[in-house]
Amino acid sequence: MLDANLKKQLDTYLQNIVKPIEIRVSTDNSEKSKELEALVDEISGLSNKITAQQSQAKRTPSMAIAPAGEEPRVSFAGIPLGHEFTSLVLALLQAGGHPSKADPELLEQVRNLKGEFHFETYISLSCQNCPDVVQALNLMTTLNPNITHEMIDGGLFQKEVEKRNVMAVPAVYLNGEHFGQGRMSLEEIVGKLDTDAAERKAEELNEKAPYDLLVVGGGPAGAAAAIYAARKGIRTGIVAERFGGQVMDTVGIENFISVPYTEGPKLAASLEQHVKEYGVDIITDQRAANLRRNEMVDIKLQSGATLSSRSVVLATGARWRELGVPGEAEYRTKGVAYCPHCDGPFFKGKRVAVIGGGNSGIEAAIDLAGIVEHVTVLEFADKLRADEVLVRKAQLMDNIDIIVNAQTTEVLGDGNKVNGLAYTDRESGENKQVELAGVFVQIGLVPNTEFLKETDVVMNRMGEIVIDERGATSVPGVYAAGDATTVPYKQIVISMGAGATAALGAFDYLIRSSID
Repeated sequence: MLDANLKKQLDTYLQNIVKPIEIRVSTDNSEKSKELEALVDEISGLSNKITAQQSQAKRTPSMAIAPAGEEPRVSFAGIPLGHEFTSLVLALLQAGGHPSKADPELLEQVRNLKGEFHFETYISLSCQNCPDVVQALNLMTTLNPNITHEMIDGGLFQKEVEKRNVMAVPAVYLNGEHFGQGRMSLEEIVGKLDTDAAERKAEELNEKAPYDLLVVGGGPAGAAAAIYAARKGIRTGIVAERFGGQVMDTVGIENFISVPYTEGPKLAASLEQHVKEYGVDIITDQRAANLRRNEMVDIKLQSGATLSSRSVVLATGARWRELGVPGEAEYRTKGVAYCPHCDGPFFKGKRVAVIGGGNSGIEAAIDLAGIVEHVTVLEFADKLRADEVLVRKAQLMDNIDIIVNAQTTEVLGDGNKVNGLAYTDRESGENKQVELAGVFVQIGLVPNTEFLKETDVVMNRMGEIVIDERGATSVPGVYAAGDATTVPYKQIVISMGAGATAALGAFDYLIRSSID
């Protein structure tokens, strides 16, 4: 099951186990059960502190992990490889007594949660967003005996997925009821369970002393800005919904200079670690709501808290643009998706559409073509905008059809899930429909700048923050960088450079302000 290199790495990790653990395996005569048994045999053979035994569980094949002599509170229905292999390794270490590096206050908050919490998370092994949720919930089970969690591979338990109408992952259920969809951090999950947490957090943030430079946004631009500012020896903070930003939703990165290949979550983790080395005050699970320039620059947050700083770098990034047609919102996560890597496996053997003929759209079509029965690409313009090499590859695939001059007008469904798509032929004016099970929207980005609409920060018609060569905005002391700005090319490496420029511009502003 594991290649030599992976087995060597796992052996190294398992040296951190300090107390015996048990793996309880529920299997039958299926091939997947044999694969799981082989995996468990390899794991238990690497440490004398791990024992395995047969058991009977609700789902088969599955494995449950617990300290020896205790009832398991964390389990994996399926074979936790792919993106979930790290989740498995962490579950083994935590059951074996290896401590978590999460914020101690947050861990204590989990310990103090009252009630019974039985979580189930449906994932796909190709989903890069799922491990964060799985690992957060698994960690919670080790801290609070009233919490259990089971990861469920939706590709392996198709009947269950169809019964619950799961069409996007991660999909989290609590005590049998839908709890959340998409990537969630440990802080976000705990915040939903601890109803007083948001108010306490807001009070805590209101007590923070003013910063010299506050970065709003935790993506590549924000990380670079924070590092460059902190290296100047000034008090620096970052406030963001999540560290990593949209990079966390990126699977393969092959154009980051000097790094032939990496993945978004891995790069985001490296950025966060680098920022932490400079003592930057990192605040997550917070969204900016407004900006006001008084003696200081005040950033009001949606939680009700306000942070003050002598200067600010806005690096709020961008998000996937939505179609804005009838049916899109109604069938989101019920056939309408934005991440082909995460949700593609749920449409295996079905017909889907990709909206958008740029690089992201054609790449999505090519990836999906290896999973689904058929892909229809619809592009509004009269020709595809993707790189020629991608267009040629898509045109050579038998199960991809490309339609240009197509204006999507409605996502169709039966009330529970998507069953079609309506579009208008822009040349003939004819209205047409396509029968399908899923719609993947890939039509570019929209900047996260809505909170600036009632401010003095000048933006262009697309909502991008207008900046000069130093990253300065129209408001003194307020700088901006990355995908939320008028910088023409939205690339990771460009955002990092822009973040550094904005931080240096802000530092220069602080120096000149102190002289005045």
